[in-house]
Amino acid sequence: MNKSEMIDAIAARSELSKASSAKALDAVLETIIDAVAQGDTVTLVGFGSFKASERAAREGKNPKSGAKIIIPQTTVPKFAAGASFKARVANRSE
Repeated sequence: MNKSEMIDAIAARSELSKASSAKALDAVLETIIDAVAQGDTVTLVGFGSFKASERAAREGKNPKSGAKIIIPQTTVPKFAAGASFKARVANRSE
């Protein structure tokens, strides 16, 4: 499912227009991104949580030349699925 399909599904379930659904989805995504970028954890009970995580510096290898390189430390977003989400996906065949 891509973003436009998601907007269509939201519009159908919520009885909102597609334009309103698009604005709502964009607002939710921007809010989550802004919060995680500021170092906050966003928890949606049953769905999951989004947080920023530090990835330590490490040694890597250039695949073309084989030379060793240092990959710098960075901050990456992480998502952990909630219990309800995990259970629904695990039982999808039932």
